[in-house]
Amino acid sequence: MGDGPSLVYAALTALGIPFETFDHPPVFTGEDAATHWAGIQARGLKNLFLRNKKGNRHYLVILPIEKEADLRRLVKVIGDDRLSFGSPERLMEHLGLTPGSVSPFGLLNNPSHSVQVVVDAELRGAGLLIFHPNLNEHSVTLSDADLVRFLQSTGHHVRWLAL
Repeated sequence: MGDGPSLVYAALTALGIPFETFDHPPVFTGEDAATHWAGIQARGLKNLFLRNKKGNRHYLVILPIEKEADLRRLVKVIGDDRLSFGSPERLMEHLGLTPGSVSPFGLLNNPSHSVQVVVDAELRGAGLLIFHPNLNEHSVTLSDADLVRFLQSTGHHVRWLAL
């Protein structure tokens, strides 16, 4: 499903979005990533790939790295039934990603728009943000305004909610 970072960098370049890249060892959790992001002046984020109880709706939830992901609270905020983490197979099927590499850039691999996007409203105006470019041994920074531009370019419905 695309060539990971190359696909992301090409999409950002095509949109005229400036970005900076960073290499580091593979990371699999937000806490691991935070250790490699310590010297980077950008807000660290966690990206969750979730599914509803029936498995017929999928969500990409983007929130600050320091926030706890309370799935019971998320259910109420999103307005769906019980949420759980999507399996590695579902993640690959819907976003073309492997665990540890989840980011909004996976939406490039979701032309069917089967994944709904939920972003913590606190991130509006947050300045510089940092994500993996579809591979967990690289990171990319871009502004919150450019994240909005990127998300709009994918055609996915995006909800900004207080998480």
